[in-house]
Amino acid sequence: MLAYTYIEKGCFELLDKPKPKLQSEYDAIVKVTLSSICTSDLHIKHGSVPRAVPGITVGHEMVGVVERVGSAVKKVKPGDRVTVNVETFCGTCFFCRNGFVNNCTDPDGGWALGCRIDGGQAEYVRVPHANQGLNKIPPSVTDEQALFVGDVLATGFWAARISDIKQEDTVLIIGAGPTGICTLLCALLKKPRRIIVCEKDNSRLEFVQKHYPEVLVTKPEAVQEVIKKHSEHGGADVVLEVAGTKDTFRLAWQCARPNATVTIVALYDEAQSLPLPDMYGKNLTFKTGGVDGCECDVILKLIAEGRIDTLPLITHTYPLARIDEAYDLFENKRDQVMKVAVRSSVGL
Repeated sequence: MLAYTYIEKGCFELLDKPKPKLQSEYDAIVKVTLSSICTSDLHIKHGSVPRAVPGITVGHEMVGVVERVGSAVKKVKPGDRVTVNVETFCGTCFFCRNGFVNNCTDPDGGWALGCRIDGGQAEYVRVPHANQGLNKIPPSVTDEQALFVGDVLATGFWAARISDIKQEDTVLIIGAGPTGICTLLCALLKKPRRIIVCEKDNSRLEFVQKHYPEVLVTKPEAVQEVIKKHSEHGGADVVLEVAGTKDTFRLAWQCARPNATVTIVALYDEAQSLPLPDMYGKNLTFKTGGVDGCECDVILKLIAEGRIDTLPLITHTYPLARIDEAYDLFENKRDQVMKVAVRSSVGL
């Protein structure tokens, strides 16, 4: 089968690999119908994910059809259309029982797919702990509608949940890339008083204005002035940092009011520092970490009900055989790209 493979820092290649087999009674084999490229894939390519294993098939954002299941898999059966969770988790350890599935202590726990074990930018993928990692797609929901459920949309849902957004809040979202938009969609579900999106790229600002006209937009150089004008207490009640740069990390705490919550959603290429003397007296609460993607069934229900729509994010579609072109487009942010869908060649 075709599989996009991490060779070494700076190099991915489309290779012919053996089709995966069941290795455990809890495994499932999924025929991938649609996958997508994530910024985290670029982090692997750039060498920013030390735990990523050379030789693995990349990709952790996908949907497909179950082909085979192990004897202990009861949640899905062959023929089911499913989303694949970005994380594999056992469901029984301390962290899983408390909903902290990103920290699952199983050897395959946490973000493994496309990082430590073969992922889904391929024709087939083996999914460990399939009872937890696969969710059936409702008949009314298309593959395209469900594509981001297991990763970028799960991230936005998790970020909005842990931020404890209240209806009287002013919420600032820094970054209007795909994860930022998914975070925006999930923050809108909380019905805060207002949401402000900060983004430096004009085309992404236009994207927000076109699809979410009720949201205020601003560029980084004006964000502090805009926040002061549209908040009651000198800053945002909740800040979600989804851009992942040194400058946006600084903006996040600068734009927060005293005693606000700052949620770090982004993954950074380098370490960031908290200038505690400058922040003294703001009494901020920082929330950070990897997504705990254990509410995919809830997200799928919201999509089926028409309350979440990520279809506008899919701006380009490529076949798996041309995935090099798709990566080049996505990495260089050409042609106003937001997200690229990659169609598997299986059955096409």
